[in-house]
Amino acid sequence: MMQKVTAVFDIGKTNKKFFLFDKDFKEVHKEYITFNEIVDEDGHPTENLPALQKWLKSVFDRILKAKEFHVKAINFSTYGASLVHLDENGEPLTPLYNYTKPLPGEIVTSFFETYGPKEEFLKTTGCGDLSMLNSGLQLYWLKKDKPELFKKIKYALHLPQYLSYVFTGIPLSEYTSIGCHTALWDYSKKDYHSWVYKEGFDRILPPIVSTETSINMNYNGNRIKIGVGIHDSSAALLPYVRSIKKKFVLVSTGTWSIVFNPFTDQATATTDTGDSLNYMRINGKPVKATRMFLGNEYKLQVAKLDALFGVEDDYHRKVKFDYDTYFEIMQDFQHCFKWESIVDKDMPSKTRMSYDKYEHAYHHLMIELVLLQIKTIRDALGTDDIAKIYVDGGFSNNDIYIKLLSHHFRDKKLSTTDASLGSALGAAISISDNKLNSKFLKKNYALKKHVPFIVS
Repeated sequence: MMQKVTAVFDIGKTNKKFFLFDKDFKEVHKEYITFNEIVDEDGHPTENLPALQKWLKSVFDRILKAKEFHVKAINFSTYGASLVHLDENGEPLTPLYNYTKPLPGEIVTSFFETYGPKEEFLKTTGCGDLSMLNSGLQLYWLKKDKPELFKKIKYALHLPQYLSYVFTGIPLSEYTSIGCHTALWDYSKKDYHSWVYKEGFDRILPPIVSTETSINMNYNGNRIKIGVGIHDSSAALLPYVRSIKKKFVLVSTGTWSIVFNPFTDQATATTDTGDSLNYMRINGKPVKATRMFLGNEYKLQVAKLDALFGVEDDYHRKVKFDYDTYFEIMQDFQHCFKWESIVDKDMPSKTRMSYDKYEHAYHHLMIELVLLQIKTIRDALGTDDIAKIYVDGGFSNNDIYIKLLSHHFRDKKLSTTDASLGSALGAAISISDNKLNSKFLKKNYALKKHVPFIVS
């Protein structure tokens, strides 16, 4: 008998992945591909949408044809801040504009002149500063700068919902994509912000459905439940929310380190850097989040240390926490590192170090990065009474990072998980009726508890 599975397309900026999960959410098949970016009409690099669409169909059709697995359901998780604009025939009208594309300054100025004041608007919509990262602004830009094109838009779909549309032909919106720093949502009203209605964008944004919605369809002769898609950050949070009873924050580390607090009634956090945003849970509730360019900065600084001390590229992975080194550095601690991609009021005007051992310099780097991380965790916690911290992603395996965090949050329980499947698993869980129990993280995520080191 064929094994019953849920299929998930997990689309990142670099890797496009396809997974099959069994009934216990164990991965039974995986494949991935990368595409070279193409450019939009202004020469800005962007996703190769036609190639992506073709790959989705060919992979799925091949899996169905092979009859090795019985695919019961399919869902989609992707990065956010990206819209696909469809014409009346359901075909994409524009390239998938990259969220790194700069918005014309006059567009942002005109927007705030009409819908400001700025601080109030950002707080209401749970956004950092406005740019193409706020997909609502993309619609505003198209309407102002490309009015003839804008008039042809029948539907504007967020990327996860577009992937679902490729399979169903049904245009829909869902909460997690609307709620991720799009500038579209008013968190106090729990509805689109009034500016969306004033600009008439509600007419091209499809009906909103719950993230748990799925459409039962006959696809190529197979009865399949097709999900509406989910924003990848909200998807990564879902297995935790579903399996943990007590309140927690999740520190999801990688190029960006994002701290999620899904248990808050407060709107956005207040941070020195302005890197505070809201995401949305699948039920429309806000998730307070703070972010920092941790992995990016780490990569830049480690490359400099490697060059300075003449060590191999992966030498930093072998450095374990050493209490004596830590104690020595903390005796007369001073900020040494000038960051390249992070702004911090304590950093010197240039990097100053007098260490003759790589291990000491590396410890010092980690101490400073963890101090920044602590600020973002405290900002996300706010005044909420939360005793548990989970860390996943690349830094969950960094011995110094974890030891320092557990030391600084001695009053809380700190655990790490290996959530390499995070977003894909969340997408599978969101359309499943299966209940997750408290052992889920231990079984599927290699859950590990950490104890603070003892100060001698």
